[in-house]
Amino acid sequence: MRTYQRVRCEHFPCADVRHDVYAVPTVDIKPERVAIIMISEAAPADPNDYYYARGNPLFARTTLQAFEDAGVQVASIKDLLQRGVYFTTAVKCAKTDYGIETSTIKECACLLEQELALFPNARAYLLMGDVAIKSLNYIAARAGEARVIPAGSTYKIRSEKFFWRDKRVFPSYLQAGPSFFIEKSKRKMIAQDIASALRLIK
Repeated sequence: MRTYQRVRCEHFPCADVRHDVYAVPTVDIKPERVAIIMISEAAPADPNDYYYARGNPLFARTTLQAFEDAGVQVASIKDLLQRGVYFTTAVKCAKTDYGIETSTIKECACLLEQELALFPNARAYLLMGDVAIKSLNYIAARAGEARVIPAGSTYKIRSEKFFWRDKRVFPSYLQAGPSFFIEKSKRKMIAQDIASALRLIK
């Protein structure tokens, strides 16, 4: 299965993102083998930096480093896919500014909801940053469900256990992009969250 064939934006209504930089995973994957879904913020400004781009994309480099910090030695995103870890973004287009409008996150949460439904055997979601957290909360709210992750600073709540539809949910920090190398104080927490998610599927 290729996700982009099942999940697509038809009208591109959001005004604060770049529609020319739109990314839904094109990689061929067996959905029944996906056990962990890592959701980061938005597509990169340069398509060559996306998780599944050829060469040595930025999102792959920082993510591989995050998994190495967690004690996982792998050489590529493909290796992690084979271990059952799938990567996507909450917002499918690239940002035009530092932040993303609430209306855009809500709109794109509809696409993320379609995407998550493709992986019925997923056992854990890693929400990498506030945009991913908000997006899953919007999906839950649209279904009339309670918030998945409560309001509050991530570092204060991340020690608690959260679940959504019987799947474990980890609120964490953004690992995709240059900020991962700059914000060294968060790397340890990211590594802990990845390690905890991986323990669920051993």
